[in-house]
Amino acid sequence: MVDEDGHFGEDVAATYDESSADMFRPEAVDPAVDLLAELAGGGRALEFGVGTGRIALPLARRGVPVHGIDMSRAMTARLSAKPGGDAVGVTIGDFATTRVPGTFTVAYLVFNTINNLTTQDAQVDCFRNAAAHLAPGGSFVIEVGVPELRRLPPGQSAVPFRAGPTQWAFDTYDTVTQAMSSHYITVVDGHAEHTSVPFRYVWPSELDLMARLAGLRLRHRWEGWTRAPFTHESRHHVSVWEKPAE
Repeated sequence: MVDEDGHFGEDVAATYDESSADMFRPEAVDPAVDLLAELAGGGRALEFGVGTGRIALPLARRGVPVHGIDMSRAMTARLSAKPGGDAVGVTIGDFATTRVPGTFTVAYLVFNTINNLTTQDAQVDCFRNAAAHLAPGGSFVIEVGVPELRRLPPGQSAVPFRAGPTQWAFDTYDTVTQAMSSHYITVVDGHAEHTSVPFRYVWPSELDLMARLAGLRLRHRWEGWTRAPFTHESRHHVSVWEKPAE
């Protein structure tokens, strides 16, 4: 049963940093922080789905005032307990609709978090929420994977992405609704445990339309935080939409 923290309750929060250790490496974090600090300029940054502070904390250490919105009290409690955690403001709520005071020069979603919104309506609302928080000339940034439907042969709906002696993981896709789920099977003391998390995959062009509905326009699209060109072979993208200056 899903608790009030959504799919990121205490059981996930307790091991999140360790299970995502590769994403906490400097080579994964520093380019993201570099770009976001550049876009923030002398203004404030707003993170949707701030979690345990993987990006918010180093960004705050750069001198950027950061505020985060997240549904999970368990995840944000870890953020607040870390060194420098008191420098990051946190509001508990759904980042698709929750408003916080003031304006920001950059709002951002990282690590596929836009896919945690499992309906198109919620994703559209997220863009509108970001635009409402942005000052004129501000930027909305999303890091997300390109849907891997090219890996699906006819008649197959699952794509494996991890295999080991005690853990297997795979994604399942519904190409009609764009619903997907990540499934994890772990063997503990000889017994298999299964967990799954629902998502909604979204195409770059679809995100651009959502941005347009929110009054934003595409400024940049790269393959990743290092700003390599985005191509038809790219498996991820970092996109930046701009709120027109008044």
